[in-house]
Amino acid sequence: MKCATGSSTLANAKEAGRQAAAVAEQGLGGTSAKVAFVYSSVAYDMGELLAGVAEGLPGVPALGNTSFTGVVTPEGFITGDEGFVGIMVVGGEEITVGTAGSAKTGTARETGARVAREAMEHAAQTEPPDYFYMAASPGEEEYYLKGIVDVIGRVPMFGGSAADNAIAGEWSLYEGEDYFGDGVVVAFVYGGSIANVFTGAYRETEDVGIITKVVGDRTLVEIDGVPAVEMYSKWTGTDAAELAGGNLLVATITSPLGVKDRLGDLIAIRHPMNGNEDGSMAVGANLCEKTAVIRMEASVDELIDSASEILINLRNSLPAPPAGYHLVHCGGRRAGIADRMNEVVEAVQREVGDTPFIMEFTFGEYGYVDDDRNSTGGLMLSYTAFME
Repeated sequence: MKCATGSSTLANAKEAGRQAAAVAEQGLGGTSAKVAFVYSSVAYDMGELLAGVAEGLPGVPALGNTSFTGVVTPEGFITGDEGFVGIMVVGGEEITVGTAGSAKTGTARETGARVAREAMEHAAQTEPPDYFYMAASPGEEEYYLKGIVDVIGRVPMFGGSAADNAIAGEWSLYEGEDYFGDGVVVAFVYGGSIANVFTGAYRETEDVGIITKVVGDRTLVEIDGVPAVEMYSKWTGTDAAELAGGNLLVATITSPLGVKDRLGDLIAIRHPMNGNEDGSMAVGANLCEKTAVIRMEASVDELIDSASEILINLRNSLPAPPAGYHLVHCGGRRAGIADRMNEVVEAVQREVGDTPFIMEFTFGEYGYVDDDRNSTGGLMLSYTAFME
């Protein structure tokens, strides 16, 4: 397995896609490219961008999504008012990849199952992949994943949700030259292996309560029978009025909620997104009544430090140097870090050394823990190493 990256900030979307793709292919040094992960600005015309990528990487399946404000590659933080694109290509003679994607048709679970079957067909395989990548629109990631698992069972996964620059629903997903705002794309990989670290890197506090009422999957109404915003304001010593609307989203970047898995190996972060007039809060991932929710904490300094510390943890767990790193970093964390993003970029560059990598900024992150339990969350890091 071999990886390489390319990027562009050209204003012309097609030329940008072609340039980034050509640079990435050149970096493979003759190794056969099997898949391209593409992350771009919402400012581009997606059809033109993808046409350029297809010209630069003829015959190579490409997929991905728009990224919040930029991407990071060995060249640094890639961004621009007129557009940006970053691409990582993965190649190798022993690697087979099948990709597929679809706008939501029927339920999210049905769409996930259909896309999974198509990805296996495109890989000319009848068995589940060794691991897979998923990108989806924010809102129903858990159900797309359930549909995929219905077809292939529990297989290690990584990826993240499409993002825009203002939580305005302007994001796109794409596979090949098709693109859409609401749906899912996947890459099923046969051959090689991955290692993944999936974490929020937040600290637990002593503030914990039982979820006593949820409406739908993502509206947290009550904790211990108390309106959720009121309970959160009590925990943090803030005025509940200050948490109204989008103020809650900003306030909770450094103090979100978390839910533990059944063995306590993973605390999946739940990002409160909006404080509602009735005291409930919209949350960026699914919740379940009669389970515990914990208030988590991390300073901005800790958010910055964790971006490279988790990479060190991943690197130190590997039996051999990786071929490349695919780093999914929450867009909300990136917003909280704000104009100190250069500190993250420099630390990550220092720790990866000469290893190719790409970092995207998402509105939802996916990964797995050591017994292959896949999960989704927000305000998290999902760092993946591609191994030969």
